[in-house]
Amino acid sequence: MSEDTFKDQLAIEEKAEDLAKQAMDLGLIPSFTIRYYPDCWEFFLPNQTEPDFLTPEEAYFKLKKLLEGAGKS
Repeated sequence: MSEDTFKDQLAIEEKAEDLAKQAMDLGLIPSFTIRYYPDCWEFFLPNQTEPDFLTPEEAYFKLKKLLEGAGKS
């Protein structure tokens, strides 16, 4: 398993967005929503049990785990 390192907040936000696109392309999630704020992005995955938006870090780890479970990381 490769370990990602992030130099700033934008890097993890962009990586989480990329992972969400990969998960959507594989049919693991039907869609995703990102709320863009000047200081941070918020992610929402529609088939998550929590009704709240996720931080970029939470979205990254949730999507990474989902993709690893599907054999794609």
